[in-house]
Amino acid sequence: MIIKRHALRAWGWMPFFDRPQSIVMNMECSPPKIYYLNKKRTEMKRRKFSHLAGLTAVALSTSGFIRFNGRNYEGDCETTTDILGPFYRPNSPVRDDLVIKGMPGDIVELSGTIRQKDCKTVLQQAKVELWHCSSDEVYDNDSPDYRYRGTTYSDDLGRYKFRTQMPVPYDAGGGLIRPAHFHLMISTAGYQTLVTQIYFQGDPYVEKDPWSSAAQADYRRLEVTEEGEIKKVVFDCNMNDHLQASHGSIQQLIGKYKNDNSDEVKELFEKDGLLWIKNEVFGKSYDYAGDNMFEYAGMPPGMYERLQFNLQADGSIELKIAAKSDGQKERTKSYTKIGSRSD
Repeated sequence: MIIKRHALRAWGWMPFFDRPQSIVMNMECSPPKIYYLNKKRTEMKRRKFSHLAGLTAVALSTSGFIRFNGRNYEGDCETTTDILGPFYRPNSPVRDDLVIKGMPGDIVELSGTIRQKDCKTVLQQAKVELWHCSSDEVYDNDSPDYRYRGTTYSDDLGRYKFRTQMPVPYDAGGGLIRPAHFHLMISTAGYQTLVTQIYFQGDPYVEKDPWSSAAQADYRRLEVTEEGEIKKVVFDCNMNDHLQASHGSIQQLIGKYKNDNSDEVKELFEKDGLLWIKNEVFGKSYDYAGDNMFEYAGMPPGMYERLQFNLQADGSIELKIAAKSDGQKERTKSYTKIGSRSD
């Protein structure tokens, strides 16, 4: 299935229940110049943990400056969140050259260095997945060619590199033109998976898009330089700890949930330590937010998508999905996990 972007409604503004494609939880990377002590930050606060059996979380970094941890200095370089975007496909081929011969589009080299949470120590063998649309505004969602999709791994110095063709802005419908962008997912043992979009300075649609124009996207609007006929973009990534549900609690929640008022069924599954809801391409993931709630990160102000779980005394698990789009009232749906009731 190859989806023409302008054939869809403005997915960014569509209510959760109407969206035809995947918008997945993410965290994102940023250049390592992160110590702005006079810059106001929005910090993730520590939350009390849930009543779910086995639900735990890894440490949160809540400062905003370099600190001494008893052994060495480390920085709070956890970066902001943004939408993952349409149709993530796992298992893209291991390759760093995505250029398609005969297809229009400027050749671009995307490169960077992946570092640990101290903002200095490089990470080797981090998995880096890249995907983007073609020059005719198309995402390849199910062909065996995985066009403009690829996977590589960071080298001994933490470096990664892709060679591909520049994506283009596209009409998402409803009057929304999305700026050109790359999608990245970066994962490695011991850290929360980073998922992000990066944009390009000079794109006239950046300031009109609710995600690329947001303050948290400041470090993801990147300069495009030229070296001969090759464009170059540098995107350095700083991994960090993040609030994450334990494997045991995720296993307790996965399964099929039936809508309490219709025959609709949603299937929840686990991948890379995250909770996902299956869709027609692969799925969308949610980040644990405390108090038995998971939420999709990176939404603009006034918008959210939340999964609220309630474990009943009879063994059943209830799920409430709440979503709010900009300027609209909250919409909710209630589900019960199939087979979870003791009766």
